[in-house]
Amino acid sequence: MRCTSCGAELKATRTDLPFKARETTIVILKSLPIMQCENCTEYLIDDAVLNRVDEILARVYSGAELEIISYAA
Repeated sequence: MRCTSCGAELKATRTDLPFKARETTIVILKSLPIMQCENCTEYLIDDAVLNRVDEILARVYSGAELEIISYAA
């Protein structure tokens, strides 16, 4: 698969990414599987992974300002 920004090859890897779950809640998902461009900072998240992210974010405690969660497929 190729990067839509620069045309370089995308490589499967894992990384930590922040998500805004609610107005005052940030969630950092650790070891999230993504496709990362080898040349620039662009990345893609697979639909199945993104569906799982949505499930995880829906269960986050609403009173938390920051939560760090390990992604588990």
